[in-house]
Amino acid sequence: GENGVQGRAVRVGTRRSQLARIQTDSVVSMLRELYPDLHFEIVAMSTTGDKILDTALSKIGEKSLFTKELENALEKNEVDLVVHSLKDLPTSLPPGFTIGAVCKRENPLDAVVFHPKNCGKTLSLLPEKSVIGTSSLRRAAQLKKKFPQLEFRDIRGNLNTRLKKLDEKEDFSAIILAAAGLKRMGWQNRIGQLLGPEDCLYAVGQGALAVEVRAKDQEILNMVSALHDADTVLCCIAERAFMKRLEGGCSVPVAVNTLLKDGQLYLTGAVYSLDGSDSLKETMQTSVNYPHQNEDGPNDDVQHVGVTAKNVPSQAQEAAENLGIELANLLLSKGAKHILSVARQLNDA
Repeated sequence: GENGVQGRAVRVGTRRSQLARIQTDSVVSMLRELYPDLHFEIVAMSTTGDKILDTALSKIGEKSLFTKELENALEKNEVDLVVHSLKDLPTSLPPGFTIGAVCKRENPLDAVVFHPKNCGKTLSLLPEKSVIGTSSLRRAAQLKKKFPQLEFRDIRGNLNTRLKKLDEKEDFSAIILAAAGLKRMGWQNRIGQLLGPEDCLYAVGQGALAVEVRAKDQEILNMVSALHDADTVLCCIAERAFMKRLEGGCSVPVAVNTLLKDGQLYLTGAVYSLDGSDSLKETMQTSVNYPHQNEDGPNDDVQHVGVTAKNVPSQAQEAAENLGIELANLLLSKGAKHILSVARQLNDA
């Protein structure tokens, strides 16, 4: 109890959706295991993104669609930490907040869930003009290019709603979802096809859970930092730095793929026009093989694209961040800004 949290309830904020609750419960159960003497209390709330269901995400134009209400509660001290899907968190957090933990990443790939009548098929085997549902410009841009014979249409709602829309109506032949969400919901048996990097690069941070805390709340920050998974932290810092340098967000198709192997971090990043006809894609690598030094000093709370990870070597975090920035600069030098600004204008129109 020397960390001072003892004797009070630690309040954990979450969205109300079933997936959000499952993700939050998984984080809380890890914390309970680490800190059996502490009492954790879950506080669920609805966010703007949960309420506006008739508009495409990319059109609402609000960066913190699924996070704002949760951050307000954090700011007002109504909760002590908040669990998010990392991919919902913007690359620049509001002042006073930090990502205090990035948990071990689930499979980051996208998955195809087919209408029961198309069971056993793959995207390439669907009849021409089949309609595929996705609310992601990134998925649509890549798949339109790869499968020009298919049509892509917007589908919104939480996982339950989208699966219901798929199964109960004839509007969609298949929908694209994150494999991680399906797996966490216990629905991996619905995955008809996993889309590898050759078909579809994933979203920045996809498959990882983030714990957001008040940057100055040292006790809570120390407590949650035990949840950091070092490999996931480095991959996600590189991805977030790449996106931030490109100024990408919900409203433009930016995609990544990372691999950490033998102390080398490989980052593939790409930008796309909305219809996928125009794209730029490159891969770079860097060494993240640094020993952990005890860095107690004035800079022990350095954030890298919003992440505070004291138990991950800071030189490795720096290398990961620089990798993301350099890869973005390479794409910008080849004309990424033009592709993205056209995509943004078309989307806004």
